[in-house]
Amino acid sequence: MAENVSTTGVADRPASNDTSQPPQEKHHWMTWILVLLVIAMGIGAFVLLRPKKPKPPPIPPVAVTVAPVQKGDIAVAVSSLGSVTPVYTATMSPRVDGQLIAVNYTEGQLVASNDLLALIDPGPYAAVLTQAVGQLQRDTNLLAGANVDLQRYQAALAKNAIPKQQLDDQLALVHQDEGTVKFDEGQVAAAKVNLEYCYIRAPFAGRVGLRLIDPGNIVHAANSNAIVVVAQLQPITVIFNVAEDYLPAIQEQLKSGRDMVVEAWDRADEIKIATGKVLALNNMIDTSTGTIRIRAIFDNDDLTLFPNQFVNAKLIIKVLHGQDLIPTYAIQHNPEGAFAYVLTNATATTNGVITNYPAVTMQAIVPGVADSTNTAVKGLQPGQSIALDNFNKLGEGVKVAPQKAGGGAQGGHGKHKGGGQGKKPEDSEERP
Repeated sequence: MAENVSTTGVADRPASNDTSQPPQEKHHWMTWILVLLVIAMGIGAFVLLRPKKPKPPPIPPVAVTVAPVQKGDIAVAVSSLGSVTPVYTATMSPRVDGQLIAVNYTEGQLVASNDLLALIDPGPYAAVLTQAVGQLQRDTNLLAGANVDLQRYQAALAKNAIPKQQLDDQLALVHQDEGTVKFDEGQVAAAKVNLEYCYIRAPFAGRVGLRLIDPGNIVHAANSNAIVVVAQLQPITVIFNVAEDYLPAIQEQLKSGRDMVVEAWDRADEIKIATGKVLALNNMIDTSTGTIRIRAIFDNDDLTLFPNQFVNAKLIIKVLHGQDLIPTYAIQHNPEGAFAYVLTNATATTNGVITNYPAVTMQAIVPGVADSTNTAVKGLQPGQSIALDNFNKLGEGVKVAPQKAGGGAQGGHGKHKGGGQGKKPEDSEERP
């Protein structure tokens, strides 16, 4: 009976084929999906609702001073330190002994040629001259008497009244008296020269220096001490040295008969004092310095050049005509070479609208001859406008607000206070 136990409850239960995940795992996946949706919605809401940043203001244009490329002439010149030297300088020393009794000039006075400057006591020399004149008169009369006797002896000899020996003796006496008279004439001339030496006169027009000897002092011809120094001021010269490399060009100008201009500038090389011309070259080159000395002459009508004054001598060898000139400080440099910022027109498109605006471009140039302010260049055209300042803010295509040198702005842009042509901007820099 035990073997007939019914197993219907178990046997009748169908076998389960359900392979789905448990309810707990499905609940976890749904939770993560909801969390991710919430995070995404929060991020989207943050992005949509956050305040928008304002657009950055447009970069203002760089204010620059501009000037056009000029067509003009430029001088090929060389500058050197020079010294003002008088054409003539005379150190007036006594040539006779005596007492200085008068000084007839004021220190630093301008004197004319042959003006009496000082006087040595002429009394002793006037007395010597009187003695010499008296001796000459005595011997001249003796010679005249000897000539009369000679004529008488010649007539007597013709009649055989005297021996020939007597005539020969008289002729020798006449020749002796003639020599004495010549000697006396020399004594008179020497006395006149010594007397004239008592009067110290200016040998040429010029300026006297400070008084070196006061009246009352005894001066001697053997002493080298000067009584006065006279220096010629009009005209006056400047001596300076230039490198021997310039000698062929200088000689070419001199051989063609052209006068080379020389300008004398002050020590700071800012003010031109005078203008002259080349007078002469030295006859040899200084081997220790490789330079040759040149003397230039100046009229010096206004007496601005002073002896021994140091000046900057500028020798203009020749002038080049029809050159493209720009201010020297407008030339910039980078590894590729020299260039200048040239004003140009650029375009920009905003919301389909095309606008033009002034900008600068870097134009390569080849610098040539330069003077104190300008440089001749190749690579630019006359009339092109170039930037003169604010180089540290410029670059290729940079927008600018141009302003004419020394005037108002171009193209309706605002005013700009900046350096004009002729003044070197302080913010000038070389671009790397």
